[in-house]
Amino acid sequence: MTEAPRPVPDEARKIDRRMLEALVCPVTHATLRYDPEAQELVSRAAHLAFPVRGGIPIMLVSEAREID
Repeated sequence: MTEAPRPVPDEARKIDRRMLEALVCPVTHATLRYDPEAQELVSRAAHLAFPVRGGIPIMLVSEAREID
């Protein structure tokens, strides 16, 4: 039986703007766009979206989702 996902507190959904400015795509080194609704950092250049979990960006290509 799978547990229902727990709601994420607002504090954990926020990402530090200074950290965001310092992060770049690990594939292309291009800037990233933060999508607060999806909790992802989007690299348009690489066509990848990196998840943000508990306010921590997961910058592993193996964890990224391909986007159009």
